[in-house]
Amino acid sequence: MFFKKIDSRIKLLFLIILLMFLFIVLRVAYIQLISYEKLSILASDLWSRDLPIEANRGLILDRNGVILADNLTTTSLVLIPNQIKDKETTSKELASILGVSKEEMDKHVNKISSIERVHPEGRRLSYEVADKISSLELPGVYLVKEAKRYYPYGTTLSHVLGYVGIDNQGLSGLELEYDKYLSGESGAIKYFSDAKGNKLELSDIYVAPTSGMNLQLTIDYNIQMSLERELDNAVKAFNPDMALAVVMDPNTGEILAMSSRPTYDPNNYQNYTMEVLSRNLPIWASYEPGSTFKITTFAAALEENLIDMDNDHFYDSGSVHIGGARIGCWKAGGHGDQTYLQVLQNSCNPGFVKLGQMLGKEKLFSYLDLFGFGSKTGIDLNGESKGIIFPMEKVGELELVTTAFGQGVSVTPIQQVTAVSSIVNGGNLYKPYVVKGILEPETNTMIQENKPTLVRNTISEATSLKMRRALESVVALGGGKAAYIDGYRVGGKTGTAQKVENGRYLVGNYIMSFMSVVPSNNPQAVLYIALDNPKNTALLSSYTTTPIARRVLLDIIDALKIEKQEGQIEKDYTWEDKVYYEVPNVEGLEVKEAKKLLANWKIEYAGSGNKVISQSPKAGERLAADDTIVLMLGN
Repeated sequence: MFFKKIDSRIKLLFLIILLMFLFIVLRVAYIQLISYEKLSILASDLWSRDLPIEANRGLILDRNGVILADNLTTTSLVLIPNQIKDKETTSKELASILGVSKEEMDKHVNKISSIERVHPEGRRLSYEVADKISSLELPGVYLVKEAKRYYPYGTTLSHVLGYVGIDNQGLSGLELEYDKYLSGESGAIKYFSDAKGNKLELSDIYVAPTSGMNLQLTIDYNIQMSLERELDNAVKAFNPDMALAVVMDPNTGEILAMSSRPTYDPNNYQNYTMEVLSRNLPIWASYEPGSTFKITTFAAALEENLIDMDNDHFYDSGSVHIGGARIGCWKAGGHGDQTYLQVLQNSCNPGFVKLGQMLGKEKLFSYLDLFGFGSKTGIDLNGESKGIIFPMEKVGELELVTTAFGQGVSVTPIQQVTAVSSIVNGGNLYKPYVVKGILEPETNTMIQENKPTLVRNTISEATSLKMRRALESVVALGGGKAAYIDGYRVGGKTGTAQKVENGRYLVGNYIMSFMSVVPSNNPQAVLYIALDNPKNTALLSSYTTTPIARRVLLDIIDALKIEKQEGQIEKDYTWEDKVYYEVPNVEGLEVKEAKKLLANWKIEYAGSGNKVISQSPKAGERLAADDTIVLMLGN
């Protein structure tokens, strides 16, 4: 019995030992075969330290691939305090090179930290400074790669692009709005050290950074540069308080160009105030639009069939009295009898008072809502304003008629451009946007594309057709003559808005503007330009914004390869206008005969002989009277 009990205990003990042995074997096998990699990584992490390698931000490109935001490779200073052998010497040497006090450098050198960035003095060092530090070969002192955002065209498109901070994070504009796509993933050089921070003799591991995605914009670089040039010239000539311009493709909502003044250089954004940095005027500025707003009222009146613009008449005596207020026409004594098309051409305020009354407040304000006034357009940029429209309960007789000609309401440039685009494109209101898509950086293939977004319909195609003709007539026969381009059908409307401060209109302080479309028969671009309080000039759009618009329109025509159109409304020339004639074909004619046909122009001759063998300009071109034609002579 006794021996049997001992035997049972031995068997039990043996079983326990066996089970323990099996557990150990299985545990070791699990560690070796299954958990080895995980545990190895954990152990490695305990020994390893990372020297960061900053990723490049994604590029920002225009619609044709021109790089608008790029990256430069720079170096920055990183310290491993535990590896610094001679802290006194290291601190002294680095302080001397970086131009900081030794006391300041001591804080970095003696900091209890595995890795210490020397910020800001040691960030993005010049080649010369980096070379001096490298030549010292100081233990614990490292130079690591960093990417610095670079804008090759300086102030160009600055408010749209935005800028990035010292840590390469987007702080405004597209850099902020699309930061999660533009930001890459940082890499590192992993090295191994003991518990005291001493570097171990093990191979370093390189973890490559991943660049951010590229952005392709709807912006056309050539049109953008035209805006930049003209706004710079306008600032020099007129010294306005602000200046801005927007170009939109009316058929898609794509922004082709956008700029404003004052501007800034995003490469050196620290040198500017937040007031300049944060205000993208084409989407932020809100002000009374003046006569460019009459486009909206006129379109509403046509859509409601309230007028026949060619046959219905309005008599302008020079002023009207509404609600105890006198509303005058800019022309002393008025324009007399006019068609409603002439009311638009002449920008006659009393005529638009009548249109406002005919529409009534419910109809007029429903169209303002339909065209998007009083609401944000939803453009993919931060900082957009929504403007101010009278609440319906506060719209009286006077508020109704002043709104009809663009006074008493506050709208943004982007709202106006979006609304007018719908008026000339057949009645389709598109959401404006500046980012065409997101590109994979290696292959440059589109991985996310923004498509045109139709918000709603505003007017009929028939009304849009009438409006295109009406706006072309304003440029050919009315107040927009300074924008006329021979051979190209340009539509437009001038605007002069008196500025308000503390509820009162300022004397002699206006916002001059011009809204235009090209070509009017097949719109491909809508352009809006505004100057706030231009100086040293007559307070007329025909002397300020309209000539500027013409020069930009010429560049748009070239950039978009717009061909000449038939059926252009002939300009009503005045004594100060150049008269254009079509150049006849004189090739093959005797010189005497050619001179008779070219009596409107000056002639220069090249070569010798009695016959014209070639001419410049060619036959069919239109040339201003008294300009020069060159004839090549031969026999």
